[in-house]
Amino acid sequence: MSDTVSTAIFASPSRYVQGRGALDALGEHVAKLGGTPLIVSDDTVWGIVQDGVTASFDAAGLPVTRVPFKQFATPAAVDDLVATIGSGGHDVILGVGGGSAIDAAKAAGHLAGIRWVSVPTAASSDAPTSTLAVIYTETGEFLEYRFFPRNPDLVLIDTQLVANAPVSLLVAGIGDALATWIEARATRRGRGSTMAGGRPTRAGTALAELSWDILWENAELAIDAVRSKVVTPALEAVVEANTLLSGLGFESGGLAAAHAIHNGLTAAPQTHGLTHGQKVNIGSITQLVLEGAPSVEIEDFVEFTTAVGLPNSLTEIGLTPDDTPELQAIAEAATAAAETIHNLPSPVTPAQVVDALKAIETISRRVRIERGLPEPVKYVAKH
Repeated sequence: MSDTVSTAIFASPSRYVQGRGALDALGEHVAKLGGTPLIVSDDTVWGIVQDGVTASFDAAGLPVTRVPFKQFATPAAVDDLVATIGSGGHDVILGVGGGSAIDAAKAAGHLAGIRWVSVPTAASSDAPTSTLAVIYTETGEFLEYRFFPRNPDLVLIDTQLVANAPVSLLVAGIGDALATWIEARATRRGRGSTMAGGRPTRAGTALAELSWDILWENAELAIDAVRSKVVTPALEAVVEANTLLSGLGFESGGLAAAHAIHNGLTAAPQTHGLTHGQKVNIGSITQLVLEGAPSVEIEDFVEFTTAVGLPNSLTEIGLTPDDTPELQAIAEAATAAAETIHNLPSPVTPAQVVDALKAIETISRRVRIERGLPEPVKYVAKH
């Protein structure tokens, strides 16, 4: 990601639709893209949205064809979807649910040469708007990014579904989105390229910062709204920050160490039960340490992310500073040649990443004591 480029590129989905009851209009929007849609979602999500999607498709004269999705967007899962698209003559594919279902639909839609739609049912990541998919192994380890020549034709998110979803998913999205400004500003200072393939645009960087500002102002109120299963202005703001602004900001503003460390963390089995956003948040605080950010910024970040329920210590992700083999494996994966950590203004070695990971444990514990916050609670991975 560190090749010097001079052209700036901005990428975005063709249409973004957000609001309470937006699912009611899904069929109307999809009908403009194709007549034989294929829906990809897991059984849990389908149980929640089936009635709404069916009513919407019926109103638009569209058939309802759905294939179940399992846990990860793997190469095999994508290939199976491509075969289903071909055998069914589908001309548009919808990923409905979480990031992996959406990523699998995007990857399959691209390979099959049809249009694709993202319908997140929680504001848990910024993946829905982007031109890329994250592909994993069957056991959940990061395998590769796949890049596509265009963004989704439609992103539609119903904020009542977000309000009804587990609060942990909104918190995960906040963790993912907080990294966007931290990484975009680092990419702007460095010489690397963004996921869109060029230098950061001013628009992408500005949207990344706007996402950050909205989260610091509204995150706790939005979490309260989800706990009450209601839609409020604060929740609408955070959904937009997590999904649209962070999506545009990371893609056209740039990724750096936070997401590279997330990818590295997938090499540690202890972290496999964590959400994407939880692991990204560990990457964010580690990046702040690597950059030598001002102490007040790091300390405020620990306080804020503790308040919203995000991990900022090794203890909270099932590791300790003494787990040297695991930390070394994480650092080696995070600093692989093609990783986004190389968008930082200065070169980073695996040893520096290990040191920074060990440092966040001490920093987190000190700040929590000084500011009267609860100490980190040990995370035990579910196998």
